[in-house]
Amino acid sequence: MVRTPRNWSPGTTYHVTARGNRKQDLFHDDEDRRKYITYLQETKEKDPFTIHAYCLMSNHIHLLIETHDVPLERIIRILHTRYAVYFNKKYDYVGHVFQGRYGSTKIDTPSYFIKASRYIHHNPVEAKLTIHPETYPWSSYPFYIHSIDNPLLSKERTLNYFPAPQISRYKEYVEKEVQHKES
Repeated sequence: MVRTPRNWSPGTTYHVTARGNRKQDLFHDDEDRRKYITYLQETKEKDPFTIHAYCLMSNHIHLLIETHDVPLERIIRILHTRYAVYFNKKYDYVGHVFQGRYGSTKIDTPSYFIKASRYIHHNPVEAKLTIHPETYPWSSYPFYIHSIDNPLLSKERTLNYFPAPQISRYKEYVEKEVQHKES
């Protein structure tokens, strides 16, 4: 069965999600997570796009991705095919690694953009994997908060939505949810 192509235009930003088949883990260890990040970087180098935020959970991923000249479906197809081949070979599995088609929600306003960024960065806290999002190593959030450069990540658009001091304002925005739950 042929899938209907998704609407796409250059410069569109999406919140992309993908889950492991039957809700199973996509990542069994840190080597798997590093491999996914490596494939993401290599895909970006081959078919340029911008990553504004990411988070690798055990059984799903979140990407805040802005396309340039290559459709989102090509980017995700290349990335997820490469990862699935690696994963199946490493664990001697066969069949689908990802559950169905990836999800993508078009980000069409600045408000929606920063809410998606907060949601992605706050996801490990919601899943009770950490108390503070900055300590979760498989998210782009520590790179924002600790001003660490990451060739995969573009922080400018996100931080430009916040007045000076931008990093502390963004941290306050993301962690506002955490502070309310601890009170």
